[in-house]
Amino acid sequence: MAEDNHLLRDIRLELRHSELRPVYHAAIDHRRVPGKPGLYQDLGVVEGRENLVQAIILRLLTPRGELTGLGHPQYGSRLHELIGRQNTATTRNLVKLYILESLAAEPRIQKVLRLDVNPSQGNRDRVNVMLQVQPAGSVSVVTVGPFTLEL
Repeated sequence: MAEDNHLLRDIRLELRHSELRPVYHAAIDHRRVPGKPGLYQDLGVVEGRENLVQAIILRLLTPRGELTGLGHPQYGSRLHELIGRQNTATTRNLVKLYILESLAAEPRIQKVLRLDVNPSQGNRDRVNVMLQVQPAGSVSVVTVGPFTLEL
């Protein structure tokens, strides 16, 4: 969509596995080149709203300070500090706080419209998160989730 051009383009990441910690790898697209036989591999790309969703997830999964050596000391979130805590109302409120704090640094987000953090049924060490944001310069809504975070 033309209205989503400001949300940029990036390499598309795919979840390889999520045991212990999510591990992503660069997606590969296969394409044909006009006038040449066979399929060629290229890095997959993600654009617009899907790129914003991917950027939000990566920001939340990256511990704050992890990218200091690359010149981005404030990138990431503090969610990793909650590992090992009990799934109480206080902890869930900290999850909300850390998510809001992290998303405030994302220039492509104008406003967080909804953020629900609820205990996961049957898993005492997990919370379910549902997030809706309004991209900057847009009236549309981008939904991220529901997704699960382990404490």
